[in-house]
Amino acid sequence: MSASLVRATVRAVSKRKLQATRAALTLTPSAVNKIKQLLKDKPEHVGVKVGVRTRGCNGLSYTLEYTKTKGDSDEEVVQDGVRVFIEKKAQLTLLGTEMDYVEDKLSSEFVFNNPNIKGTCGCGESFNI
Repeated sequence: MSASLVRATVRAVSKRKLQATRAALTLTPSAVNKIKQLLKDKPEHVGVKVGVRTRGCNGLSYTLEYTKTKGDSDEEVVQDGVRVFIEKKAQLTLLGTEMDYVEDKLSSEFVFNNPNIKGTCGCGESFNI
């Protein structure tokens, strides 16, 4: 019995740009306006940085902080004049996520509408993906 051999060729393409099929993060107009408003009072900061940490009952929690520079491994999203940097640890979990800013009578907060999340626990944190 003879084994069949499958051949493959790999070629380097130097002048071809890779394009993402999904945006790392998109912002709603409400989120853009709120970030602009927050950064107006912080002229030394260039944008906000989104991170992720383990928290709650088997969940993830997103963190937001002002940033003065882009980190070496940060993914940069520029939308309508707003710069959002995504920490390396959070990049895969945020892929395709929409960042919104929501205000109601009792609270105001940034909300991440993530299509990759399977559900949330009772404390409101998202389950690991």
